[in-house]
This record gives sequence, C-alpha cells and structure tokens, in this order.
Amino acid sequence: MPFLRLFSIFIILFTGIFSGNAQKADSLLYNKKLIIGITETPPFVEKRPQGYAGLSINSWKMVNEKLQAPYEFKEYSNLESLLNGIEKGEVDFSVNPITVTDNRMMRMDFSQPYFISHTSVVKRRESATLKHLQNFFSWDFFSVIGLLLLVILVFGVLVWIFERKRNPEEFGGNVKGIMQGFWCSAVTMTTVGYGDKAPKTTGGRIIGLIWMFMAVIIISSFTAGIASSLTVKSINEEITSIQDLERFDVATVKSSSSQELLNLYDIESQFVNNGHEGLEAVKNEKTNLFIYDEPILKYEIDRMGLSDDLEILDQSLKKDYYSYAFPKGSQLLKRIDPILIRTLKTMEWTNLVKDYN
Repeated sequence: MPFLRLFSIFIILFTGIFSGNAQKADSLLYNKKLIIGITETPPFVEKRPQGYAGLSINSWKMVNEKLQAPYEFKEYSNLESLLNGIEKGEVDFSVNPITVTDNRMMRMDFSQPYFISHTSVVKRRESATLKHLQNFFSWDFFSVIGLLLLVILVFGVLVWIFERKRNPEEFGGNVKGIMQGFWCSAVTMTTVGYGDKAPKTTGGRIIGLIWMFMAVIIISSFTAGIASSLTVKSINEEITSIQDLERFDVATVKSSSSQELLNLYDIESQFVNNGHEGLEAVKNEKTNLFIYDEPILKYEIDRMGLSDDLEILDQSLKKDYYSYAFPKGSQLLKRIDPILIRTLKTMEWTNLVKDYN
C-alpha cells in the first residue's frame, strides 16, 4: 500500500508538471501574437508584393493550420542580426533555413530538421581548351624555354669560338657567326641533322659531341619539367577536400554555418551579407570561390542568369540540416515540434519540396 500511494503521488506530480508546461505553451500561442524572425533567403524566404513566401514560410503555414496561432513576421537585414535576435529573445522563434551546428546549439534550441542540404563551392566556369592553354603557357613554361635557349646559345658560342677562323664559310663573322653556331647547336639538340652546318675543328667536334650527350639529358629533363609543371598546376586547381580551399581566395556569408566550417579549419575568408552578393563577387572576380548552402546557390544562379558564368562543384563540403530556431529554453518548441514532424510526413510537404527542387 505505501508503494502504491507513493507511485500515485509521483504520477499526479508528473502530470501536473507536464500539464503546467503545456498550459504555459498554450498561453504563449493564444494569449499573444507570435513574433517570427526572418531574413530574406530565397527560395526559402522571399519578400513579395503580396507578402512573404518560400519553402520555409509554407512549412510554417502548414504547421499553423493545426495551431491556429496569431503571428507576424519580423524581418532582419541579415543572418547575423537574425541569430542575435533569436538568442536575445527579440522573437519567439525563426522559420528561416538555419543550419544546426554545435556552436548554435549552445546559443539557442532547434526543432526537428525540415530540410536536408549541403554546403557547396561555386567558382567561375572556364572553357576546358582555354584552361589547358593557360596551364601550358604559364610562367614555369616560359622559364624553362628561356633556360633552354640560354644553354643552346652557350654551346653555339663555344662552337663558334673554335670554328670562326678555321671554318669561316659556315661560322665566319661575329654576330652572324654566333647565330650560325646557335643554329648548329639547336639542330644538334633536336637531332634533326640537316648537315648544313657542322664543326670541322677538333675542338668544335668535341664541343658538338659533348652537346649531343647533354642534349639527350636536357630534352628528357625539359619534357619532364613541362609535364610536372602542368600536372602540379592542375592538381593545385582541384578541390577534393576543405583543406584545398587554403590555396584560394574564399568568400562566405557572415555568421553562416559555412563561416563556422571555414573557421574550424583556419581558412581565411571574406564576408558578404547574402548569397546574391557572394555570387556577384565570384562573377566580378573579387574572389575565387564562394562557399554557401547548395539549394540557395542553385536558386540564385538560376535567378541571376549566371548558369553560363558560374558552376557549383560536385564535391560538397558537409551536410546541413535546416530547423526552426528558438530562444534557449522556449516552451513553444515542445508544442510546435510534434506538429512539424507530422507535417513533414504528409504528401503535401513531399510534393512541395519536389517543386522547389
């Protein structure tokens, strides 16, 4: 009997606490108008003449069909100010596509994720032919060519020194003779063997013999150097992991989860206020790469007509989960979250996501 009595008291207390929290959440829903923080983030939140629209706005309207709570939107100028507003309790919650991160979870509470995304990289689109030409005719290429011409000239001058008196017909004169020696040296190196210029003195032939053997090594080294230069340059332009971003000028949206990711790997970046500004920066060559949320990037590129100028790399950097964000300890989360979960399981929501994708 004592055990049953204690158990009954525990059930009553637990029910009372739960009922009290539910009543508190209900009072927040129905006794005052909810303030929902947003900032323009197409295609999730867009400001139109008839009001706010977008995938995130639609998700809230579907949830509120069950809640029937009065509400109004409070717009912030950028993501950073919105996050600060949520943390300070200036709004009851936000339906913006806010990625759940460890840092943000210490500042605010999150609902069940309603959209799965990725952090991706945007760069300028380049012609494959033009890219290969730029790689080939690089500073390294011209440096090797210049060094090779210098070596050819040195051996050409040495042949001229030995031949200019004993073989004036082919190597006579100063400038003309040196040019003839250069020609002989180049022909010997490439093994063309025209035979129009050939050393006749012992010293000239020794120089020619030495040059023949050296030319084989130089040609091999030259070929390897060019191939190595092109390969290294190509590798340096590839992005297969986040560490590769260190070689580029990078931009991202301030206070975004992308910035947190870059900070985690100590990658320096410049900041913009939104996706539109970031894409403009890449287009106008103010930065090499723009790091941000893939669905927002795709939408903005299409809307701005930049499909021919910019491309999103296939390799994404991380997976993102968009959720409603609440001030820490908000009672609204317990009331809204179950309804949001049920909403995400409906065919209406599935079709809506397909349309946006």
